[in-house]
Amino acid sequence: MSGATGRDGPPVPHGRRSYSVRARSAAPVDAVWPLIGQAHRWKEWSFLDRSDLVSVGTPLPDGVGAVRRFTSHGIGSREEVVVWDPPHHLGYAVLSGFPVRHYRADVVLAPDPTTAGTVIDWSGTFDERVPGTGRLLEAVLDRMMGRFATALAAYADRAADA
Repeated sequence: MSGATGRDGPPVPHGRRSYSVRARSAAPVDAVWPLIGQAHRWKEWSFLDRSDLVSVGTPLPDGVGAVRRFTSHGIGSREEVVVWDPPHHLGYAVLSGFPVRHYRADVVLAPDPTTAGTVIDWSGTFDERVPGTGRLLEAVLDRMMGRFATALAAYADRAADA
């Protein structure tokens, strides 16, 4: 469900928005996970020109508590890892760089039941910072995260074929 209507559950707070995108890769989960679970790998497969850690987390550098920095053409965000469960679940919260509040996203990798590949589910929620901007930001984030998920799947496919 995309939007803040609460059709699939309890009503959501005013200004609360969400998105959910899905992509599929022919590569197995274990091959896709390092691409999403390690911050420095994002620039390999996405439109980002910089992806790195500002501070390390636990149990490994990219784990819970890690702060990641992502930029493209000098514009970027800082995000804190809040769930790190290799090779299936990465959760993060935006600390700065997005014009929203309480942004939380989850990337879940699952074996595709019809192939030997991976289903990539990327979803997030946020509150609008400026009243009236939620619908536009929801559309922008839905499209941007769709681009990320598709690029991740395509890169993993190419790497699996190599």
